[in-house]
Amino acid sequence: MAGRRVKPGVQKGATVGAMPEMRDEDGERPVERQLGVALWRQIADRIRAKIAEGTYDSTGRLPPEAVLAGEFGVNRHTVRSAIASLTEEGIVRPMQGLGTLIKRQERLQFPISRRTRFSAGLADQTRDIAARLIASERMAAIAEIARALKLELPSEVIRLDIVSAAAGRPVSTSTAFFPAARFPDMADCFRRTESVTRAFAEQGLADYVRLSTDIVARHADAGERSLLSLSPGSIVLETTAVNADLEGVPVQYARTRFAADRVQLHIET
Repeated sequence: MAGRRVKPGVQKGATVGAMPEMRDEDGERPVERQLGVALWRQIADRIRAKIAEGTYDSTGRLPPEAVLAGEFGVNRHTVRSAIASLTEEGIVRPMQGLGTLIKRQERLQFPISRRTRFSAGLADQTRDIAARLIASERMAAIAEIARALKLELPSEVIRLDIVSAAAGRPVSTSTAFFPAARFPDMADCFRRTESVTRAFAEQGLADYVRLSTDIVARHADAGERSLLSLSPGSIVLETTAVNADLEGVPVQYARTRFAADRVQLHIET
């Protein structure tokens, strides 16, 4: 789709002349002891991915600790730490006599389209939708923001830090920037309406469209884990987006981090 780009985690050809990556008989990378990432966290990531892929759907539970330890080539204590992390995330639940059960929580599907709106995109999936402004400021635009919003330097922008929730759980946190000259009351309008769309409307912008969206997946940092109630090792899907008015003039530059175990991004063409 024109103007909408999805960035892979590793670009093809990024490492010229690199040795082929070693994989086991199932085609998976072995856990790496010199990677700088704790083994239990690597294993938690692998198990989380397998759950998302439906690997354990036939039983609805994880294999025994001894089986997982053999699969990943680690001791049972390391596997136990990984399972404890996934339990804290709410992904699995150890049950005496039954093993480790997988807690089925359907992901919300968030559409990214020409007119991307948080509330409208989730409205048919849950009625419990809310957005909370946690910080705001009027600030000088740095080069990256000015370039995205096509502003001359020096120019000022309004920054909003927002946490959005759905179905009673925080699902995303975003940092959004708006041209201060055009939307000087953005913070007050958002605080009152709890909606970017309604805040725009109160300042004379009735409609806007998405110009571009970049998406990457990564581990959540400490601040994101706190805002989204995530445990160490959790994954976020980060979108960097530009919205514009119907004349093509940028009106919003935003970086949004979605909890990957709660939201699935759906690109609509």
